[in-house]
Amino acid sequence: MVIEITGVPTSEAGADLEQLVTRVFFKAIDLLGGLSKLTEFRTLTWLPSLARAAYVVVLREEYLRTEEEIAQKVGLTKNTVRSILRADPTLAMEKIQKLEELAKEELKEMKVHTAGGIAKLAYKMVKEGNEAEILSHFCTVVAEEVARALDIPWAYAVLKHLRGVKFPIQDSQVLKERLKGVKIKTYPAEEVVDKLPYPIRTPAVLLHEIKLAISALEEQK
Repeated sequence: MVIEITGVPTSEAGADLEQLVTRVFFKAIDLLGGLSKLTEFRTLTWLPSLARAAYVVVLREEYLRTEEEIAQKVGLTKNTVRSILRADPTLAMEKIQKLEELAKEELKEMKVHTAGGIAKLAYKMVKEGNEAEILSHFCTVVAEEVARALDIPWAYAVLKHLRGVKFPIQDSQVLKERLKGVKIKTYPAEEVVDKLPYPIRTPAVLLHEIKLAISALEEQK
């Protein structure tokens, strides 16, 4: 499936816009249960609506574009853009929780209000550091490869044991369970994770905070 977005403004067409829209788009898919759930309900046709809504929300929230400017540059009518921007995220969440009913109601194409509400909810969550699971998994895999390439055994061991863990991590309990018996340098992992600030939003932040905690422990010797 090719999702074509036409008329994206030159000034916002760089990596920042594309990356943020992509993160919002993936988070929106996440909220719907992932591609496997969309496939199960035969609703992959919702993807273009979600992509357009993600572009509209990001252009408005990040670049303060007017409805008319967004409509002209993304290739939608002004009324459609207005409907997306006025969509209620709370109502969208209620629909997501009844996904089977939503799939029956909007089987062929997702309604503008629904897509807008989900995109706004996804944007809010991404800005709060709650990324899509697929992106968190990808970041963990990449960080693991970097740690191994740089020969940082403790970082590699931590990431390897955390495969599949969802970020943000809200407290130390998950880390204690996954890292039981693991040594971070000369320290038991359970001791180190108690000293980290929570929530921890990404694998990169986790490694950074562990490094600071180790430095603090070494200074106390």
